[in-house]
Amino acid sequence: MRKLLFALIALAFACQLQAQVKVTTSWTFDALPKDVQVGDEVELIFNVSVIKDWYIYAVEQKESVMAVPASAMFEENDSFELVGDFYAVDPKSKYDDIWGDTVSYFGRSGQFRQTIKVLNKNLNIAGELEFQTCSDVTGLCILGTEDFDFKMITVGGESPDENPVDTPADKSGDKVAGNYDQLLEADQGESLWGFFFAAFLFGLAALLTPCVFPMIPMTVAFFTNNSQSKSQAKFKALFYGFSIILIYILIGLLFTSLFGVGIANDLATGAVANIIFFTVFVIFAISFFGYFEINLPTGFVNKMDRKADKGGLLGVFFMAFTLVLVSFSCTGPIVGTVLIQSFQGEVIKPVVGMLGFSSAFAIPFTLFAFFPGMMKELPKSGGWLNTVKVVLGFIELGLGFKFLSVADQAYHWGILDREIFIAIWFVLAILLGLYLFGIIRFPHDSKQRSKHPLRMALAVGAIAFAVYLFPGFSGGELKALAGYLPPVKQTDFSFQVALGIKEPPERSAVAPEDFDGIVKHADFLELPHDLKGFFDYEQALEYAKEVNKPLFIDFTGHGCVNCRKMEQYVWSDPLVLQRLRNDYVIVALYVDDKTELPESEWYTSPFDNKVKKTVGKQNFDLQIRKFNGNAQPYYVLLDNEEQPLIQPKAYDPSIDNFVMFLDKAKAEFEKR
Repeated sequence: MRKLLFALIALAFACQLQAQVKVTTSWTFDALPKDVQVGDEVELIFNVSVIKDWYIYAVEQKESVMAVPASAMFEENDSFELVGDFYAVDPKSKYDDIWGDTVSYFGRSGQFRQTIKVLNKNLNIAGELEFQTCSDVTGLCILGTEDFDFKMITVGGESPDENPVDTPADKSGDKVAGNYDQLLEADQGESLWGFFFAAFLFGLAALLTPCVFPMIPMTVAFFTNNSQSKSQAKFKALFYGFSIILIYILIGLLFTSLFGVGIANDLATGAVANIIFFTVFVIFAISFFGYFEINLPTGFVNKMDRKADKGGLLGVFFMAFTLVLVSFSCTGPIVGTVLIQSFQGEVIKPVVGMLGFSSAFAIPFTLFAFFPGMMKELPKSGGWLNTVKVVLGFIELGLGFKFLSVADQAYHWGILDREIFIAIWFVLAILLGLYLFGIIRFPHDSKQRSKHPLRMALAVGAIAFAVYLFPGFSGGELKALAGYLPPVKQTDFSFQVALGIKEPPERSAVAPEDFDGIVKHADFLELPHDLKGFFDYEQALEYAKEVNKPLFIDFTGHGCVNCRKMEQYVWSDPLVLQRLRNDYVIVALYVDDKTELPESEWYTSPFDNKVKKTVGKQNFDLQIRKFNGNAQPYYVLLDNEEQPLIQPKAYDPSIDNFVMFLDKAKAEFEKR
């Protein structure tokens, strides 16, 4: 009967889904204990993660609820027998509009269990899960299945798995999710919206450059003079703006296809990539300073310009394409900045960046075509446009050193530590202020530069920024720049030490006071705020079991801006620090560290069949395989059996939320 019901509901929802395939869950499997004897009972654990805005139905449901409950179908054999029923662990309940009654469900994560008894050494536990997920947003429901096996269980010291994969992650017996893309379903809404608006501001800046600003009245005049009516002119202007947005989105899609999520995390902190980015930004800056221009081939630009003369909507599209090409010498560096800033492992981020940039770029052309009278309010072209370019050049230089700093931290070169980095930004801010005050000049600057109030205000702002940076030379935190500067403790070079003002600081011990061993990787990694902890998962887990404390896993990175913000704004709060020091064993796992491990510690990951040789690659592999995450920061709280105490947390700058996160997990740990 259940099979029949499953088939009928599947048929009904197939029409709703219109043949689209969407993966809504990822599963991992574990067992307690894993080393058993014939006659022992084993708890089989089924962990599920559900994508945002979806939920999965649990096992027990009311008769009025026709949803398909989660169930496990085991392949029958004489190596085991079921003990009790398949059940959900602490499911939630809510009123479900789809069924008009209260349902039992899991939101973003959940757990199911089944107890079995081992009957002989040739243990073979496999089968298939059946379940149903629904969306609160769309009202759609999807039926799903997932194969499972429990080869990690060893009976009488002999593993039934003839070809086990020797990886740290396999010690917990997790099964790797088969769909890499669904790992990206984490809630990144805030970061994407923030990146969209940042890209939008870059688009506004691009408008105020000598290559673009003078083209606004020229383009609007074309639409108003070459249209039979005002309505036609407005329609063409709308299509023109849409074409600009489409062209830049296609650029973002091209960038995504070339640098997908599979390699982005590695390249984003790799030495070669970041040195290239640094070099490109320096070239962009020199171009903006006016020493040369970055231009596309003239023949290609002219060919697109001739196509724009064809008229009709196709001609309007090629007009937009021509604008993109002609303005490239000014917009190219800005577009490159947006794309490179998006190079953080998210497939959608380059597209979001191009949407934000192009929206700002297209709006004025469309807006002034609708309301031509507004052009009278536009300022006239002049030397101020070149000033905008030069200011952007200084910003490009600052961003360039940020990329070089990421590689420096990941490889521990020690050439661009905190005080050196602050000194470079300090000098750039002073030079920018002197330029805006008219004391220094660049090739394309007007001989007579105005003392416009806005220019003077920007000059004062640049000098004020330099003054703000000054305490950083003596170890000031500079919280407003958390994430953009190297960590506070990373100061191998110190001006005060170099000048003999003070003695070089001793590297603080990171090991907990009652830990007798040597903390792995403590010779090149540190924890913020003098916290004590570890940098290796297995070592931290073993110590957590010894002291009977929950494990606080911090998946972080040298190039992770939001990681540094969390450390500076949230971890530094006394309420948070007290809990981290007293209630948890901390392990910081850097996913982008390039330190190569001894060959004896290398392993081949079953996730991508690649050899993991470095600290960062092994930590990143652990995060993906065991915890179904690939973004940082990512905080996971585990008990001594490696089971999650609470749903993991990503970036959240709320101190209260983080305190609740820690307290709730501690309370759950004390129950177990």
